Amino acid sequence: MNTTAIAAPGMGNAFGDKSILSGIDLTVGPGPVLRAQWLARLARVSQYLRGDHAFAQLIRFALVGGSSNIAYVLLFMAMNGIGPMVANIAGSIVSTMIANELHRRLTFHAAGRVGWFSAQWEGGALAMIGLLISTAALAGLEFWAPGLGEIAQATAMIAVMAVVGGLRFLALRGFVF
Repeated sequence: MNTTAIAAPGMGNAFGDKSILSGIDLTVGPGPVLRAQWLARLARVSQYLRGDHAFAQLIRFALVGGSSNIAYVLLFMAMNGIGPMVANIAGSIVSTMIANELHRRLTFHAAGRVGWFSAQWEGGALAMIGLLISTAALAGLEFWAPGLGEIAQATAMIAVMAVVGGLRFLALRGFVF
């Protein structure tokens, strides 16, 4: 039985026939050139994202925020048996500490300029201010729009959290790191 199944050069397919690619040099042609171009672009993007430009820092800030949120959820789930309030407080404290340290080292490359304690103290204070703002916004939303549906409330809170996150980024970038 003859088939056109592709196998590695020099190897037979399931039926023992030679590959249709045997004898073809796969290191020439558009494949390696496209791969080299893709890798060069990836290297340029990676180099840019490691830089100290505001946009690169903002992307790293968002990635650190996402990973600290994952840490919060994992800790919350692990400690939920003790009680949701304790789990929430512990998750908030630990995830904020993780985020502050990652921002110090990765987001703003400030490990040589700002010490661990300063980063935790100042970054923690900013996180507390953000928590107060979002809590006040939620209370204000409940007061001024009591009949608002869950999706509208969630959308409003996402917008508030985006503003709080943006302000936190600017404060960390401008004053802390």
